[in-house]
Amino acid sequence: MSATESAGVEVFSDLTDLPAWYVPLITGLQSASPEELVRFRAPDEEKVRHSAVLVLFADGSDIGESGPDVLLIERAADMRSHAGQPAFPGGAADPGDNGPVSTALREAQEETGLDPAGVTPVAALPQMWLPPSGFVVTPVLGWWHETSEIAAADPAEVADVHRVAIADLVNPANRVKVSHPSGYVGSGFEVSGMLVWGFTGLLLDRLLDMAGWSLPWEEGARVVPFDDGWRASQDS
Repeated sequence: MSATESAGVEVFSDLTDLPAWYVPLITGLQSASPEELVRFRAPDEEKVRHSAVLVLFADGSDIGESGPDVLLIERAADMRSHAGQPAFPGGAADPGDNGPVSTALREAQEETGLDPAGVTPVAALPQMWLPPSGFVVTPVLGWWHETSEIAAADPAEVADVHRVAIADLVNPANRVKVSHPSGYVGSGFEVSGMLVWGFTGLLLDRLLDMAGWSLPWEEGARVVPFDDGWRASQDS
């Protein structure tokens, strides 16, 4: 697997091997600066744990969508951290992993049951530090060229899996700002019965913008407080 690197983005795939809708995302990333992607960098003296997530796009035709979609999971409600939170599949690196791509594919298979043989690794983004967890995360972009059946393969960690249409993510009616009791305010999406926020919401927001997929929306018009009341409103 050959790779080229630009502005901290390591690209593994020839753009001619990707569907036409995917290409603007990669070209946008290649012209971006690392600062446009990375909110936090780990201090040199900080002890960190390495992990990777798989940002997996498919063309959506096999599930009746007219455009691409992205794979998200919902974490189990009783997990010690990030309970019930939507996320990209992924997790901590194991000693036997051969880098972030290996970690992302292994974790995605363990969490959703997908077949890694159907995934083309496309690019690895710069490492991103998540201070609350102490993890350094490498997002790995993939092209799901041959989709496979998915489900919550490990109920102790994953409550559900979703393929979310890009059209739903960019719909202005589904765009929100999320305020957390910690004081954090960031980009969010109300899709598939989920409130997607935090690291996942921030990264999706930036990827949609860089690909030129985003639609105009009135930022700040809808600020959603993140609390148990939001979950209860979705269950009613």
